[in-house]
Amino acid sequence: MAVIGLGYVGMPLAKEAVAAGLRVVGLDVDPAKVDALNAGRSYIDDLTDADLEHMLSQGFSATLDETVLARSNTIVICVPTPLDEDHRPDLSAVEGATKAVARNLTKGTLVVLESTTWPGTTDEVARPLLEASGLIAGEDFHLAFSPERIDPGNAKFGLRNTPKVVGGFTPTCRDRATAFYGRFIERIVPVSGTREAEMAKLLENTYRHVNIALVNEMAIFCDELGIDLWEAIEAAGTKPFGFHKFLPGPGVGGHCIPVDPSYLSYTVRKLGYPFRFVELAQEINERMPSYVVARVQRLLNRHKKAVNGAKVVLLGVTYKPDIADERETPALPVARALLELGADLSFADPYVKEWSVDGTAVPREEDLAEAVTNADVTLLLQQHAAFDLDMVEAKAKLVLDTRGVLAEGERVERL
Repeated sequence: MAVIGLGYVGMPLAKEAVAAGLRVVGLDVDPAKVDALNAGRSYIDDLTDADLEHMLSQGFSATLDETVLARSNTIVICVPTPLDEDHRPDLSAVEGATKAVARNLTKGTLVVLESTTWPGTTDEVARPLLEASGLIAGEDFHLAFSPERIDPGNAKFGLRNTPKVVGGFTPTCRDRATAFYGRFIERIVPVSGTREAEMAKLLENTYRHVNIALVNEMAIFCDELGIDLWEAIEAAGTKPFGFHKFLPGPGVGGHCIPVDPSYLSYTVRKLGYPFRFVELAQEINERMPSYVVARVQRLLNRHKKAVNGAKVVLLGVTYKPDIADERETPALPVARALLELGADLSFADPYVKEWSVDGTAVPREEDLAEAVTNADVTLLLQQHAAFDLDMVEAKAKLVLDTRGVLAEGERVERL
């Protein structure tokens, strides 16, 4: 089999397929990634160098040469699907990968798209590109969509034990894809078509997006009402039914939550009306970094300090705790706004060695205790387990905790 796109989705897939005894080749357009993988150096949080060495010993290899696709009976496309500057879906990577498949497509091949996208993409975009080869989907080759459900850093649920949704262009396509994934994933969830599988992924992330926006907006007005929202959430969470706990934060990050709901909004707008829930949630969640900066300003003002010239240290600049993934991290717009206000900015993060904002390098703090002691305000953006939070509480002059993990006090405020 071949995996196109050797990132956070493609490499865990390749790992499990190799473990199941499949011979796997990885295809990417980035020479640095291909060289690193073939040399046994992993750049993925959930794939250690030892994991990669085992894969290589079992025949895995990475390549820039698309002709390997012609020798693969199964091809899985796992390329990025970002948004453009106008928040519209950018399918250029999907289209490029699909065209490469078409140039090398042979009869009987299973082609699966895993990249998150708007409902209809597999049928309306991928299928015509593939059929330009002269082969017909459902007759000469099999076509399916199976949304990725990778959660970087999740120690409990990985690819193998997370149910896999599969939709085929035809029932036979679905059955072929179901049999493929069933070789290394514990539970397969077949659905009636590719659109249903595409929608399932967008529904999952839109659900999270909307509920995160709900508690983010509540955090803003609960602060003004003098209500401890964090305590209220914990109390509500004791209800054994009808409630799922979501927590506020400085914004949303990663590929899924900030991006995927916009694919659904794009689809609905093609029908002639807005998807108001998604667009309101987007507005609220995108507001959070500026709200965090306003809270930093207020905190400093209470202690007769200005942001301009103040030493501000950011703790954690990744989008999730205990991983190195910086995709769509809310730390970036927070830092950008603080720099524009004249803050003397630095950061501490055990997973990030170098960090910059719009080309401006931000100094990295090597000694956390010294950093928080010297800073006018410490801004906790990500609660990495490596951070000594008791020390932060004890030594920091002022702290704004955006994750609700510190005890509020004279010097500590929670979002």
